[in-house]
Amino acid sequence: MPATPAWPPQSTPRLFIDQPLAPGTVRIDGPAAHYLLSVMRTRVGDPVKLFDDRTGEWLGIAAVTGKRDLTLDVTELLRPREPVPDLWLCAAPLKKNRVDWMAEKACELGVARLTPVVTRRTVVDKPNTERLRAHMIEAAEQCARTALPELVEPVKLPALLRDWPQERTLFFADETGGTPAAAAFAAHPGPAAVLIGPEGGFDADERDAIRALPQAVGIGLGPRILRADTAAAAAVALWMGVSGDWA
Repeated sequence: MPATPAWPPQSTPRLFIDQPLAPGTVRIDGPAAHYLLSVMRTRVGDPVKLFDDRTGEWLGIAAVTGKRDLTLDVTELLRPREPVPDLWLCAAPLKKNRVDWMAEKACELGVARLTPVVTRRTVVDKPNTERLRAHMIEAAEQCARTALPELVEPVKLPALLRDWPQERTLFFADETGGTPAAAAFAAHPGPAAVLIGPEGGFDADERDAIRALPQAVGIGLGPRILRADTAAAAAVALWMGVSGDWA
């Protein structure tokens, strides 16, 4: 006998819903409805996977479709919200395409929080956080994540250091040299954050201020010069491999 097809199939579209989900109905309109109706050609009876960054991933079945909206019957919880490793990414905002890419990768790699940090050499001091969140949502939809990183408002470096929590290690990418990242991560388990500077790096006064923080640990990311967005992805991946949920 042929195998019973998986339900819902792997090709089922996924959609983030910014409200708590539970059995019942949910109405979809706007760009999400356009995506389901016009791009995915969703029809009555078709499945849609929904996640809310609160409870997990749910199965929805298209019950009513219109020209610009549709109603889904939310029927069952497919997966609870995934546990998220306790890692923050604190990074200087970059130019549009670079910072968008960094936000996507932060979500895909599993960080718990993304904090834009304004430094003296930061090119963009007011990043579009609404756009960054949209990129993270899209990444989560495509990569089957049930959790989104918390996105906080930009903060200036002195304020970040002043209010730094005592129990959290701050690993900062130090272009002048530091402990190899993997060794530093292994030596300092527990709640952590990775701090990445702008393309021009931290200036001398900023570096001194970071080093003066008792929780700060300078790390090196290998023998090659990395662009800031690459350094962020590399550092997060290394931490996940040593201390996070890849270990």
